[in-house]
Formats: sequence, C-alpha cells, structure tokens
Amino acid sequence: MTESAAATLHRWEDLPHEQLNESIGRRLITGSNTMIAQIYLKKGGIVPMHSHHNEQITYVLEGALRFLLGEDQDEEVIVRSGEVLTIPPNLPHSAEALED
Repeated sequence: MTESAAATLHRWEDLPHEQLNESIGRRLITGSNTMIAQIYLKKGGIVPMHSHHNEQITYVLEGALRFLLGEDQDEEVIVRSGEVLTIPPNLPHSAEALED
C-alpha cells in the first residue's frame, strides 16, 4: 500500500508578507514540486534577471509589468491587468513594474 500526501489548505491573508525591499513584497506557498507567489511591486520596482528549472506563469491582477527575456534580455513583453505570461523552464528573465 502506498502512502499518499495530505492536502493542505492555505489562505493568502494568513501567510506572512515578506518585504524584500522598498519596492517588492511577496507571499509564498510551496509544495514539493511547485511554488505559487503573490508579488507586490511598486512602480519602478525591478526583479533582477534570473532563471529557474520550473515553468513560470505570471498573472497580472493590477498594473503592468515589462519582462525582458533571454540571456541578452533582448525580447520585451508587456503584461497588463488580466493578462498571463508563461515563461518556459530555464529561460532567463527580469521584470520591471510599470505601474503599482
């Protein structure tokens, strides 16, 4: 008989708000193979170039983000409220908040 993992219920408002700097805050939920985050960016906030082994799905609820994609950061994508950007695994990317 195989053991199954227990389900876990999370409430965003119960999770700690981690302030990374004056422009960026976040709340995180992590599983064994995935992570979901609420990111709070003030206009002008920069997420430096990075990559990760997992796919990233960015859903902008409010405001707008400018993503620069690729090693040379030569592809630009603007993601606005109600839009979703899927970034494949290992693709370097950075972001700048164009609005709060």
